[in-house]
Amino acid sequence: MAEQPVANKAPIAIQHALPTSTVKPSPKPSNPAFRMMGIPNLRFRLPSRNWLIFLSITGSFTTALLYDRYHKRKAQRRWCQVVSHLAEEPLPPDQIPRTVAIFLAAPPGDGLRAAREHFHEYIKPILVAGALDWEVIEGRREGEVRAGLASKIRRIRRRNGEHSADQDVEESVEDRLEDFRRGARIKIWDGVQGDLILGRHTWKEYVRGIHEGWLGPLDPPAAPEPSFPDPTTLLEPSSVPMTSSSQPLAPSDSLAHPTPDEAPQNSNSTESDILPQPEPPAQEPEKPPDKQSPKISPTPPYIIPTVYTTSSLSPESPPALPPTTVLPFPHLLGFLNTPIRIYRFLNRRHLADETGRSVATMVLASNTRTFDTGHEFVTSVDPNDGSPSSADPTAEVVEASVAWEQEKLLVDEEAEWHKSVWTPNPDDAPERERPWQEKMSIDERIGTRMRVFDLGKQEEEERLRDAEMAILAEDRERKGRLRVVMEWLGLRREGGRKGWEMGLVGGEDE
Repeated sequence: MAEQPVANKAPIAIQHALPTSTVKPSPKPSNPAFRMMGIPNLRFRLPSRNWLIFLSITGSFTTALLYDRYHKRKAQRRWCQVVSHLAEEPLPPDQIPRTVAIFLAAPPGDGLRAAREHFHEYIKPILVAGALDWEVIEGRREGEVRAGLASKIRRIRRRNGEHSADQDVEESVEDRLEDFRRGARIKIWDGVQGDLILGRHTWKEYVRGIHEGWLGPLDPPAAPEPSFPDPTTLLEPSSVPMTSSSQPLAPSDSLAHPTPDEAPQNSNSTESDILPQPEPPAQEPEKPPDKQSPKISPTPPYIIPTVYTTSSLSPESPPALPPTTVLPFPHLLGFLNTPIRIYRFLNRRHLADETGRSVATMVLASNTRTFDTGHEFVTSVDPNDGSPSSADPTAEVVEASVAWEQEKLLVDEEAEWHKSVWTPNPDDAPERERPWQEKMSIDERIGTRMRVFDLGKQEEEERLRDAEMAILAEDRERKGRLRVVMEWLGLRREGGRKGWEMGLVGGEDE
């Protein structure tokens, strides 16, 4: 039997191999219900490269934001719990609750809205939790907080009986309210009140207002007399008549040979009719009145920092001024600072914890202390010189200055202020007040009377421990109520019997 050629077998093998390599698996049938509703058969697959990048960035940012806001609320809740016991203390109906003073000023280069939002977001919840009342002194422009605080102190001095040269001072709304409370026998809180200052720029105005209020006079300084020009320097009017072109008119020519236009119409005309009269000035068109209200500048200071040491202290000044709490106010502007601003936006939990600690310390008011002071000395010997000739035991050591703690509070914020703060005064207002730009000046009589709220380390740990236990108890109680509801629905009981199927407790069906 003859063998078939090999060439005839190869096509047969190829014919059997081709169909098996090109056949695709049949697609998985879709859900008939989805198919009837027109929903396509979607397959789960890995997104593309661009989608992975987009989802990674947005997911990471969203996760960081949610994490920060969760811990921010947790920190605020912890500090609110620390002061919540004060709200449960009874208060007589004829007594005013404790009232603290809040000082807010528009940050450099921005408006007052930023300071208000910061107050409502970080400070107000803790004040409300402690059942405190507050009054706010705001400043939209530089110097308004200083003027408001100084005016408040001068009003207190007048009410305490300090003599004022101006006896016709208009009674303010605060004075009328105070008289009404005294007539109604409403008691005022006799404990510690306190002042809360937000930001370095507000703190500098606060310190200047304290000095102006207790060291300055009650009456405003006399206005400088207006300066009049010397009458001898004024130019005398020329006896020679002037034409409209400001050229002197020759009397011999103009009077002897008048032109036909200038010839007198009758012989009885005087010389004044013959001489040309000056043209009346052109009237400028009236400008429409400005619809915007004019900007009212703050009250000028009654005293400047250079005369603090020579000014007499008010006899009505207390031995200790109201204690203060200075809170940080990070406010950075500028497009190039966007990375720093994003970082701060995602780390507000630290700011909430720091602000909550300071506000809770003021609300508790358990302890106060004076501001620290340091002394800087100057000697005639170079400390880096190790030669025997420099070791002079009789070298004079002189105290150069006193370094106050008030001067160093939040000093790092000045580096983030807008550049408009450091611009010099314009030529038309060279004496304009610039408390943000100028160096802080503190008088010893005022600096030693200033106090600050303080919370000891041990007391802080104890109060935080009690607050954590109270929060855990609240969470346990809330979870307990949820557990009862789940048991009633049969979600946590073996057998899955509902609450209404179990019958009453102690009944026949139990």
